Amino acid sequence: MCIILGIESSCDETAIAVVKNGNQILSNIIASQAKVHEKYGGVIPEIASRIHIENISMVLKEALQTANITMEEIDAIAVTQGPGLIGSLHVGMICAKTLSMSYNKPLIAVHHIAGHIYANEFVDELKFPLLALVVSGGHTELIYMKEHYHFEVISQTQDDAIGEAYDKVAKVLGLPYPGGPHIDRLAKNGDNIYTLPAIKTENPFDFSFSGLKSSVLQLISRLQRTQQQYRIEDIACSFQERALDELIKRVDLAINHYEVSHVVLAGGVAANSRLREKMEQYMAGKSQKLTIPPLYCCTDNAAMIASAGYQAYLRKLFSKYDLAAKPSLNISKDNKI
Repeated sequence: MCIILGIESSCDETAIAVVKNGNQILSNIIASQAKVHEKYGGVIPEIASRIHIENISMVLKEALQTANITMEEIDAIAVTQGPGLIGSLHVGMICAKTLSMSYNKPLIAVHHIAGHIYANEFVDELKFPLLALVVSGGHTELIYMKEHYHFEVISQTQDDAIGEAYDKVAKVLGLPYPGGPHIDRLAKNGDNIYTLPAIKTENPFDFSFSGLKSSVLQLISRLQRTQQQYRIEDIACSFQERALDELIKRVDLAINHYEVSHVVLAGGVAANSRLREKMEQYMAGKSQKLTIPPLYCCTDNAAMIASAGYQAYLRKLFSKYDLAAKPSLNISKDNKI
C-alpha cells in the first residue's frame, strides 16, 4: 500500500488530497477562489497568491481529517511544480517542502498536465500506447505516451488555448467568467447556423483558436452593423461546434498516424458536455479505448497530482529541496518531469 498526499495551487484553487495506490481517493479538498476573481473577468495573480496563503493550512487540516490519516502514515508528498502562476505555485511548493522536511517524507514534483492525464486512473487503468487530448484555459495539446511517465507533445496550440477562446467569446457575448460553462449551456438551446472558418496551421496536428475567436467577433459586429436579429444561443452553438470539430479532427489525424490503444480526455474543458458527447460519437466502433475523466477531476484538484505522484513514487523520481516552481515547465523534456 502506498499513500500519497498531493498539493495543487497552480492557479486559483487551493487543493490538497490523500490518495491510496494511485486510484483510491481518501480525501480531495478544494478551496476555490472563483467567486473572488469573477468580478475581475479573470484570475488576478497577486490576489490568488494571497488567498492561497490564507487557505492552505486549513485545507491541509481538512484533507487529513477527511482521510482519517496522520502525516506519519503518508508515504510521500507530491506537489505541482508547474506550469501555472509563479506566486500560486510557490505557496504549494513551500507547503510541500515544509511537510517533506518536517516528517522526512520523499518530495515529488509533478507537472500539472501530467496530473490531468492521470485523473483518468480514477475510472480506468491507463493502457499504452496512449493519446491524451489536453484541453483547458491554458493548454490545448495532444500528448503521446508509450508508457507511464513518458510524455511526448505531438501537437499544441499556436496561439490561444481553447478554454481561453471560450472565455473571450463569452465576454463578447456578455457572459460571466469563466465563459466555458455558459457557452456550453447556451449552445444546447442554439442552432449551428453560422459558418465559421476551419483552422489552418502549418503543422496539421497543431491547434489555433485566435482566428476562430476573431471570426466570431467579426460575425457579431457584422450582424449588429447591418441590424440583423440574432440569438446568442446560435452564436454559442456555431462557435462551439467549430471549435470542438477542430479538436476531433486532430485526434483523428493522430490516431491514424500513431499506434494508439487508449485515448483519454484531460483538463478543465474535458468537462464540456458537448465535447464528451462528440468524443463518444467519434470513438464509437473504433478499436481504441476511450476514457473521459469524472467531472470532479476535470477542473484543478490535488487528487490528480497525487495519482501522477504515485507513478513517480514507483519509479523513485524524487526531488531535492532546491526544487523551485516553474511557471513554464515542459512536460516532454527528458521524457520525465
